[in-house]
Amino acid sequence: MANIFLDINKVADLAIRHPEISKTFVDHFVFYSPLSAHILFYAFHIKVPSIETNSILKTLHLISLTDKIIDKALLGPTKDLEDNIQLHSAVEADCDIFLTNDKALLKMGYFGKTKIVDHL
Repeated sequence: MANIFLDINKVADLAIRHPEISKTFVDHFVFYSPLSAHILFYAFHIKVPSIETNSILKTLHLISLTDKIIDKALLGPTKDLEDNIQLHSAVEADCDIFLTNDKALLKMGYFGKTKIVDHL
């Protein structure tokens, strides 16, 4: 059993593009950032309430967006604040794995002890 953090592109895969990947996460604790919920609803023009999207998000663990995360994200490690918030959120949740399709983040390989990969 692992703690897994989903970057926004993986949240979108789960909620919209490839919901069948949900079986991949059975027996794991899966986390996401409040940023991902906002981006998901905005980018895909999802109206609230969305019973389908809400039920998927409720199966995940939400990491609180704190001043500690923002303070760290403002310093790096990348030049993209959103990516930094996601990475620091994964560390805050003590995640073993950070799932993303972002090629720049994948090149990092690790952020702290958190392994950055595109699939399990």
